[in-house]
Amino acid sequence: MSNLLINTLLSHYPDSESLLDTLCWTNTTNPDTEKIEALTVLIKELSIKPQEERFIRKIQSVLWNQCMPVIQTILRSEDGGKNLLNAVCGLFAVCVNVCQSSDVPEQILQALLPVLMTKDDANHEANRADIEVAIEAIGVLLSSISNDRSIISRTLSSTLNCVKHLSDSIISKIIVRIWFTMLKSCGEDAESEVLLQIWDDLLRWHQRDQTDTASTRVLLCLTALSDHLCSSETSPNRPDPRRSQRFFRAVQDGLTHRDSVTRKRALYLLTRCVSLAEMKKEEVVSIEEHETDEILFRWTPDKQKLLREFWEDYALVLETLEENQIHVIRPVLNRIDMLVETTTTDIQGGLFSPSWLLCVYQRMFHSENKAVMKEGVHHLLQLKALHQPAFALAFSQFVIGPLMDVLAESSLYHRAPQQNIRDCPELGVKLQIFMVNFFNSLPEENRGSVLLRLIQRLGSRQWCAVPLLFLSQALSCLAPCPLLGSDGLQAFREVLRCTMITHQVLLRGASQCFLLHAAFCLTDVSAVSLDEIFAFLVHFRADESLCRGTALWKELCKWLQVNEGCFGLASGASGSDDLPSEYPNGDGAAVFTYTQQKLKTFLTVSANSDQTGGLPDPAEAELLARAVLLTADLQQMKSEEPALDLLLQPLLDVLHRLSTNVYLLLHKTDRSLQLLLRLLHLHVKRSETQLEDTEDVVAVVLKTHVLSVVESVQEFLLRRLTGELKELCDLQRSELYLSVLRELIFTFSTVSWYSSNLQQNYLPKLTKHCLRILNEPSEQNQVQRAVSMATLALLCDVADRSVLNTQSVAMGSLRSLRQYFYPSSSSSSLHLNQSLQKPTAVAISHPEDSVVLKDWGRVVAQFIRDQWTCLSFLQRSDGTLQVPEAAEVLREAVEALALLPGHLVLPVLDFMSSVLPQMVQCEESLCVEAICASWKVVQALSTNPHDFWSTLQAFVRLAFHQQLLQLTEEQKPRITACIQQVLKELMELAQVRSGVFNVVIQHCCETWLPSDGVQSDTVFSSALLHLNILTEACVYGPVFRRDQRLVQEVQSYVEQLGERCAANTAVSSDVRDDQFPRVCVLAFLCRLDPSHHLHQRLMEELVLRMLNKDAEISKSKVRYYSNSIQHRVKSRAWQTLLLLLHQLRDEFVSECVLSRVCEAGFSSNQASVKYLIEWTLILVLQRSPSHIQSLWNCFSLDHEKTKTSICTFLSVLVHLNVLLPKLADKAVQWRRAVEVSLQWCFSHNFSVRLYALLALKRVWELQDAHVFIEEDLGGLSTVVKACLEQAEAMQNTGNAMKNWSRIQEHFFFSVFHPIRDYSIETIFQIFPRLSEMAEDEWLPLWKFESFVDFPTNSALPLNNPGTDLSELQPGDWIQQDKGDLELEERWAEVQKKISPWKLSVQEQEPELMAQQRALRLGKLTSSLLVVASLIDKPTNLGGLCRTCEIFGAKALVLDSLRHVNDKQFQALSVSSELWLPMMEVKPAELSDFLQLKKSEGYWVIGVEQTSNSQSLQDYTFPEKSLLLLGNEREGIPANVLQLLDVCVEIPQFGVTRSLNVHVSAALLNTSDDV
Repeated sequence: MSNLLINTLLSHYPDSESLLDTLCWTNTTNPDTEKIEALTVLIKELSIKPQEERFIRKIQSVLWNQCMPVIQTILRSEDGGKNLLNAVCGLFAVCVNVCQSSDVPEQILQALLPVLMTKDDANHEANRADIEVAIEAIGVLLSSISNDRSIISRTLSSTLNCVKHLSDSIISKIIVRIWFTMLKSCGEDAESEVLLQIWDDLLRWHQRDQTDTASTRVLLCLTALSDHLCSSETSPNRPDPRRSQRFFRAVQDGLTHRDSVTRKRALYLLTRCVSLAEMKKEEVVSIEEHETDEILFRWTPDKQKLLREFWEDYALVLETLEENQIHVIRPVLNRIDMLVETTTTDIQGGLFSPSWLLCVYQRMFHSENKAVMKEGVHHLLQLKALHQPAFALAFSQFVIGPLMDVLAESSLYHRAPQQNIRDCPELGVKLQIFMVNFFNSLPEENRGSVLLRLIQRLGSRQWCAVPLLFLSQALSCLAPCPLLGSDGLQAFREVLRCTMITHQVLLRGASQCFLLHAAFCLTDVSAVSLDEIFAFLVHFRADESLCRGTALWKELCKWLQVNEGCFGLASGASGSDDLPSEYPNGDGAAVFTYTQQKLKTFLTVSANSDQTGGLPDPAEAELLARAVLLTADLQQMKSEEPALDLLLQPLLDVLHRLSTNVYLLLHKTDRSLQLLLRLLHLHVKRSETQLEDTEDVVAVVLKTHVLSVVESVQEFLLRRLTGELKELCDLQRSELYLSVLRELIFTFSTVSWYSSNLQQNYLPKLTKHCLRILNEPSEQNQVQRAVSMATLALLCDVADRSVLNTQSVAMGSLRSLRQYFYPSSSSSSLHLNQSLQKPTAVAISHPEDSVVLKDWGRVVAQFIRDQWTCLSFLQRSDGTLQVPEAAEVLREAVEALALLPGHLVLPVLDFMSSVLPQMVQCEESLCVEAICASWKVVQALSTNPHDFWSTLQAFVRLAFHQQLLQLTEEQKPRITACIQQVLKELMELAQVRSGVFNVVIQHCCETWLPSDGVQSDTVFSSALLHLNILTEACVYGPVFRRDQRLVQEVQSYVEQLGERCAANTAVSSDVRDDQFPRVCVLAFLCRLDPSHHLHQRLMEELVLRMLNKDAEISKSKVRYYSNSIQHRVKSRAWQTLLLLLHQLRDEFVSECVLSRVCEAGFSSNQASVKYLIEWTLILVLQRSPSHIQSLWNCFSLDHEKTKTSICTFLSVLVHLNVLLPKLADKAVQWRRAVEVSLQWCFSHNFSVRLYALLALKRVWELQDAHVFIEEDLGGLSTVVKACLEQAEAMQNTGNAMKNWSRIQEHFFFSVFHPIRDYSIETIFQIFPRLSEMAEDEWLPLWKFESFVDFPTNSALPLNNPGTDLSELQPGDWIQQDKGDLELEERWAEVQKKISPWKLSVQEQEPELMAQQRALRLGKLTSSLLVVASLIDKPTNLGGLCRTCEIFGAKALVLDSLRHVNDKQFQALSVSSELWLPMMEVKPAELSDFLQLKKSEGYWVIGVEQTSNSQSLQDYTFPEKSLLLLGNEREGIPANVLQLLDVCVEIPQFGVTRSLNVHVSAALLNTSDDV
């Protein structure tokens, strides 16, 4: 029609140029779409006939002046912009066709290509729109010109560069509009060249960069080109993916990519290649030129079936792993085993590369579901194929890389459900076995290099404590083998650096122990020198792992003994010529000689060296001290004399001359004192099993030699500390001197002559000189003042530790400090919180001085801290201050808390704990201020584990002092309120820091009931004022977060290793177990005396509080679940009541407890609580048999109210044998029990009937029952016998018989005896275990034995007399059987989620009848086109058809119209297909259909979850929208994703992975913007 109009117009207006001018527009305005389309038709019609050059120039003018300006100004966001672009591109194509013979296409390309190089910035939509317009224009240009190789080459080079920096959506447009256009317009040869250029460029980029971005972009492009690359056509220049190693490496990277769409594309490409190989039936090997790596892909027609099954299974496994749900993935794991078996069987044939299996494991390692990740790790660790050398070697790099990375995840190390708390976690055990088997399977020549790389990998990252512990333990399990040299020791040192970042000291020490053992076993001693060995040992801390007396130390000595003489020589070392004369043959003298030479070298200081400045590096002294002690122990192990006199002679010579030779070099004295200090620190043996009468020969000899020079050393220290230290750098030196003095005093204080001289002469003289310096004007040397105060603080600390005699001269001289701090003169102020004047820069004489000057604040803080150390000593030793003076000092102490950093406040808190009690009566406000200020300091230190615990203990001694605890609210309301608030905040802190409440409860229990037995009623009465502390302790034990529980469990595992792990001996730490408060308070309660009125009152009050706790939870509206915090609290409350029950008065039990227990029996309780209530009721009735009527009353309540809780009281009747002997009228009570049981045998509830039958059976079978039966029971006897016979006849009634057997075998009704088994073990360990409470709720006996001094004279025994109950396993009679599924059954339930490899194509025209019917009814429709060609389930399609018709979609596209006649389709569509236009587009035709609709102005919108998907809530649908729905299983295929303009996803907040497809369509149809 348009051509007819144009011809008619031209016949009336023959001047075509004028007509063209009329249809053209100015550059200042944009034309409408109709005008552009009219101009297009006109030019197209005119170009049919040959035209003159003048006409071509006119068309060029239209091209440059009309088309190009419009193209450059179009913005995608404008309304109708896409339609306008389509119209302009149509005009552009016609103009280019006319101008093909000129250089116009080249000029256009030159103008458009630079636009593609613009950076695609998501924040600049204009840039993005320009790029998209340029892509459309270039696509039109390429489709309009002939095969111009120059233009194609330039365009291809530019677009390949764009792929590397533009976004995925832009790249998809480049592929569809430019690359596809090139390939369609080229001939066969040119097409092959284009494909080859794209192929080489993309794979080179991937090989070069190997980044996630490169993998994503390369796979996107290759997936889009898959139809061309995987074509059946054969050409020598055409790339063949099957033969390319680079291609398969890109696919493998894609399979393990973090992005799900990239993984999907990689799997799609892999399956296409396999399908192509199967179709062509050729021998194919993937290999590149000069390629020596393993072959990644091979296809042999002879083994086609095997290959096809392998790759189908492989694709199935990877598709299933996308589910991220362990119940879906677990059934497919047996297919992984089949893949492994196939690969290992063919390891020599090369059909299957092991690297494909690594992709599967790495995919599991990257899973968002930790259960899937853990399953993958366990599966790999148990892989038997790794026992083959070739397979193990192929996996080695994977083990070092991805496996080590995933093993850093702490959550993998939680123990298995069947394991106990102190067991090694399942992964830890498997890791040990794996490590041994893996290295044993490696070829011998590769073991060393693989091990070295693995250890280096350990040291290349920061590790959490738990993973590093079990990896270190696994390494320590390797068999001894000389695999590592110096580089191995260096790698171990880097791992040790990682262990220093953890806060769990015990775990850190355990890791060091395992690493040191591994180093013993795996080091080639001939490749390392003793220098390297001892330098390595320095990194193991004595207070965490390597200390004398431990099994690890002995193992080290034995290792040195075995390898002595085998160590390599260090550079510059001489041979046996330097051995001492005592060892003329040099036999076994290597370690001794090394140590002797090192000691001489260490103490040799050149006279020409600089003798000023700071201290030498203390690491050298640490190394040498370890070497000396190891050498001495090594000699003793060889039954030789330690020969310490020979070793230490150079040191003793220097120390002997300290006091007499004033010209001794300063650095020489420093080094000698550093070495002496480390020897005194390290020489003490630490062993839990060492006998007390065993003499430590080495320690005795060492102390004897040191004692011979102690006077010389102390005289030197006296001279230096009392005036010679004046330089800033001497402050660090004074710390060394004071440390040496402290060690000497503590080491030799038991030597009588030394102690006498120390206390009568030395210490008084030292004190006198220090006070003289401090009493000098404050403007004098500040260094001397700091040193003197530090010295006095040391002496006061020594005196506080009871080293000095209270009547000695030394103590008298220290008490004289009172005159300094509290001058008697009224004109003098108190010397408290004195500061130091900061020296000027002129005082700097050494480089080290500038460092001290910058850190002068620390020096001042230590000076103030030392003052409070002295004041604390004075307060404890010299009585109390007067009230006015004490108030002033307390204010100064509060000020000191504000001045000092948190780690230095300990002496201030100690002083305040002495002064505060005497101030509470007169200075309440000041006391409250002091407590609050102290608590703020503790809170600020909560993240500093080094100083937090000691500060917390000092604060608890202060805030919970016995005199403060005795205060009532009426006496001091502000102080009591402050203490209660602090306690509340302490409990909150205890929820995040394990061990906080332990400090409080331990202090309080020791205060109220001291372990020495000296008890004060006044002090104990304060416990009644603070029953909330005891109540909280009885039910304490927070439900840990999983990470906290993991650390607790691993620490318990390390502790149970005992001396096998030296860290248990080396690390001295307080008990911070969260069950300690309960154990502590239970021990406290067991020590109470029932005959003491205060003790009895406390127990009764506590029992009532436990009953109230239970009642509060029962009455709350919150439903509690098994092992919830409510369940645990109830269980702990009843356990406490059971513990106290035997100590309570009979009157209290009968009046206050019995009715509350019966009331609790009617509440809804978990099984563990129910058993405890029943046991309590039995014990109460057994103790007070006269109250048996209370039990019968429970059976008389309204049946509707009792429901199944009546089972609780029926369970009591089962144990009537315990109660009956103490009942007065046995026959009457027995008959009553029979009647009650029989009554409930006819209940409507099955469980109640079972309990009643069991009770009836047990009551009827009592020992004295035959006597009672002989009495006249009337017809009752017949009924009872009939009921029991019916119960025994249940064997033919299926589940009823099973339940009847189980309830009789249940522990509470079979082995358990309420009286015989009344013990701590039963209440706190056996009952929780048998009632299936979480294991962290059990209180094992070892905690009662190790945490506290549990009273042995208690009426409640700790252990059960027998083992019958403890040997039982948990079993619930109502539990149903759970049959194990066979592998075949499990496999049958696996959905096969694998993309179809072969698709057939057919084309049919759409039907219009439905649209015509809808128009006749006046039905409104939208422009939304719904494409469901990827969906194949009739039910989903029927529901989708109904949804689309209701919401007025334009049409529904199906893969086949035959679905319309399907009964399942029609059942859900309910005739909606009659009113909705239906179209048929086969999946194979989908790409062409989508491109056709895009050219018609449609926006192609996919419903898919990708990394770039937009939320449905935020997306605005264009007017012409095409909605593409994905397949139910695979979603939208990878090769279709790049055709989408945008992906939209529906926000999801649940666990289920996806919505039903027609539900998704309904949500999209109902969006406000559609």
